[in-house]
Amino acid sequence: MTTGEGLLPVADRAGVRRATVRLVRADGRAFAATLVLNALAAVAGLAGPWLVGRIVDEVRAGHGAGAVDRLALWILLCSLAQLLLARWARYVGHRFGERTLARVRERYVGRVLALPASTVERAGTGDLTARGTADVATVGSTLRDVGPELLVCTAQALFVLGAVFALDPLLGLFGVLCLTPIWLALRWYLRRARDGYLAEGAATSEVAEIVASTAAGARTVEAFRLHERRIAASRDALEKSRRTRFYTLRLRTVFFPAVDVTYTLPVAGVLLLGGWLHERGAVGLGAVVAAALYLRQFTEPLDQILMRVEQLQSSSASFARVEGLAGAPRAEAGAARSEPADDRIDVRGVRYAYERGGEVLRGVDLTVRPGERLAVVGPSGAGKTTLSRLLAGVDAPGSGTVTVGGVPVAGLEPERLRRQVVLVTQEHHVFLGTVRENLLIAEPAADDQALWSALAAVGADGWVRELPDGLDTRLGTGGLATDGSQAQQLALARVVLAGPHTLILDEATALLDPATARHTERALAAVLHGRTVIAIAHRLHTAHDADRVAVMEDGRLTELGKHQELVAAGGAYAALWRTWHGGQTEQA
Repeated sequence: MTTGEGLLPVADRAGVRRATVRLVRADGRAFAATLVLNALAAVAGLAGPWLVGRIVDEVRAGHGAGAVDRLALWILLCSLAQLLLARWARYVGHRFGERTLARVRERYVGRVLALPASTVERAGTGDLTARGTADVATVGSTLRDVGPELLVCTAQALFVLGAVFALDPLLGLFGVLCLTPIWLALRWYLRRARDGYLAEGAATSEVAEIVASTAAGARTVEAFRLHERRIAASRDALEKSRRTRFYTLRLRTVFFPAVDVTYTLPVAGVLLLGGWLHERGAVGLGAVVAAALYLRQFTEPLDQILMRVEQLQSSSASFARVEGLAGAPRAEAGAARSEPADDRIDVRGVRYAYERGGEVLRGVDLTVRPGERLAVVGPSGAGKTTLSRLLAGVDAPGSGTVTVGGVPVAGLEPERLRRQVVLVTQEHHVFLGTVRENLLIAEPAADDQALWSALAAVGADGWVRELPDGLDTRLGTGGLATDGSQAQQLALARVVLAGPHTLILDEATALLDPATARHTERALAAVLHGRTVIAIAHRLHTAHDADRVAVMEDGRLTELGKHQELVAAGGAYAALWRTWHGGQTEQA
């Protein structure tokens, strides 16, 4: 496996070969049937030139039109058989390709869902998007079209060469020697093509990442007037993409003309050598004509093979990027087998710094008891969101430990982690499908009563009941467009259905109005009674309702206690409360 800075791994050549073999074995019967049908089609195609040679010999021998007509009929029948067998072979090959592509897509999605959240965030959505769309589509085109066509043409080329050798070994050997320039051009191309296409794919991922991050952060870009900086970054990425594409284009402009010039050499060489041998009585005229026709016929599958080889370099690079997810980081094996003893969360001496920034957390110690409602407050930039990510296992601490039941949170395998801790932010997603399908993602076994209960818990049952088809109303493109608050309520309803032991809310109700947000938070607390709820509180009424309040300042935990105790202490929390409460009173 190889990887670039910030990008996911790329499979090496051996890994791509092993993955290809596994895919072929998964549908071995269809692959074998494709090979057999291609071979039969190629054998049927060999009859034409040989029969033409027979016609030449029959005419030279003075036989009548009846012999020619009989041989011409056989040419027609063999051509028809070749057509039918080739079409059947392509049909079987395309079906094989579609089934194999489905396996590639399913495996890719499964691997993406199994990735730790920290790995996904470091890689960026652009790289994952490019691999899951452009690269998978390229692999699919190869499996559906290029693969079957390559098999057909390879079978035809091998049988044609075999037929030339069968006619006369010397003519066959000379024809193969005339193909040497093509072999040299192909070697030159193959040594450079894979790396070129891999670089092109990485540059495409970088462009996709910049577009995605700019679109997602459009408000931030506008607020901080970052337009010129983002435009400059986009131009740099596009220029890099242009250079990589021009490099692969340059490879093709050298390779294909060299091949085209060489196509005439075998036919011309065999005619010259055959004529010389015929003059000396070493070979019949019909054999020379048949050999020349075979080699002329050979150029057609050879041309297709070389074109498909060029496409295979692109698709091989794409498959290497798709298959590279097999080498992406996973949870540590030892930690994955460990089961938390309980739901107690312990944070001990935690420090954390982002790769391109200073230290965000500076020695945080905190214990969250099972079933506790904890509010984390503090000014912007205090480290609240970073702490929530560590608590949810999205990131691992730079030093110190974050454990649940004695097990490192970041070491839990993804499926176990989702049952243990769920982080809900104001970033939400509505999937294409019905309301029911959006909810069943969290708990596939849930019945309608459970779905309505979850919607009622977050205050979403009212507007869902008013939809044309209720739970069966389609959402997203081509269906109902949900606003931010509705999408957020659906996300919270999924949390209710998932029923994690610990729920971390980081501005999870930010898109709801204050009254609805408070109702939703209290409803969630009631539904998740007995479970741990950690709320990153930007509205201090959340802190007022919590069992304890943790105050973050400059990456440190400076205060911890109940709301009344901290207000009475007159410290940082008391100042925040007075400021916020005074503002609420004035608005009222």
